Amino acid sequence: MSGSRGYIRTIEDMERLYYGAGAGANAWAYSGTDLLKADSPLVSSTTGTYQAIFGRKVWSQLNQEFNAFSIMPKKPWEKSGWRVVTDKPDRTKGGGIAENGTLPETSKPVFEEVSTKPKTVAHTFDLSETAMFLADKDDGLGDARAVMKMEMAKHHAEHINSMLLEDVDVVAGNNFESLDRCLSNSNIESATNFVTAESDHNQYNLTRAGATAGSAQWYDANVDAGATGTARALSLNILDGMFRSVWEKGGQPKVILTGYDTLEKVQQLLQPQQRFTEMKRVVPGVNGVKGVPGMEAGFVVATYNGVPLIPSKDVHAESGELSRMYFMDTDYMYFCTAKPTLYHESGIETGDPFGINRLGQMGMFHTMGELWQLFYRAHGKVRDIAA
Repeated sequence: MSGSRGYIRTIEDMERLYYGAGAGANAWAYSGTDLLKADSPLVSSTTGTYQAIFGRKVWSQLNQEFNAFSIMPKKPWEKSGWRVVTDKPDRTKGGGIAENGTLPETSKPVFEEVSTKPKTVAHTFDLSETAMFLADKDDGLGDARAVMKMEMAKHHAEHINSMLLEDVDVVAGNNFESLDRCLSNSNIESATNFVTAESDHNQYNLTRAGATAGSAQWYDANVDAGATGTARALSLNILDGMFRSVWEKGGQPKVILTGYDTLEKVQQLLQPQQRFTEMKRVVPGVNGVKGVPGMEAGFVVATYNGVPLIPSKDVHAESGELSRMYFMDTDYMYFCTAKPTLYHESGIETGDPFGINRLGQMGMFHTMGELWQLFYRAHGKVRDIAA
């Protein structure tokens, strides 16, 4: 190499010197680009060379709120029926009498008996022994049982929430009763425009036949509906009118449940009127919704006439309309609980593979009870709201 300095005039001279390019027919002649070619590069998409690590955190892409179920008071199931007074004593009997006059005829209120049975709602899941083993290895979920338990607990509560918000025309059957049925009016929401059959209103042991009777009955809630089910614009007059109807019948709304779309519409109505009322922090609990100003728990909601407006994604809306509004006096409507939500598990991981007859693990959430409506006229519903 000592005499090479005089030969190196260009980079090609250096390449020939160091890479052994020589002269002659059999000599390798470097073109200057051979080492710069990438005919078969290893890139991130090359099979077997790259694998994304997903990690054990699972990010839900779903809205799984269950506000309707959360805000309903829960009370223990101590009996399976209740008595109601459906009519006042006869006012034509009794009252003022003349001096030394005869006593008036006797009278009495009208009593009815309402009864129902608890219903059970259950959701199950299972995992194989192999799936649980591998979940803790490599890039698995980790504790697959814990992940499934958490997701199914949310699913169980969310499904109950959707049951509680089914349309009046959907007979409950083995599912829990719905608010839309408990807050229905069999005279207004007749089979002409609102339900498939008048019998769809039947609830518990009651045959609700306001349309057949020709007028609203004691088992009919206050309902503001569009003429023949036609949607109309929401207005403050409609809201105020529903409050008045409920107050006149003896109710006192504790919460207004509606959809996110209708909540937005109410806010738009109130802002121009400068009537946007206070924001209130509420905490759902076994006794329903309680306002707790200053506390960090719960969530902040708007109010109207001092009543919290609680949204839920599952509130029913007809096609092209906004969600309905439920004015609820939760002193007279609650979820009567025979058994609270319980979790059961059996299988190989808990030492009982024979219980499920396979090498795996099964879990189940179940809730037993029913939605009770004790005073129909203490509640109201606004429906057929134009979008």
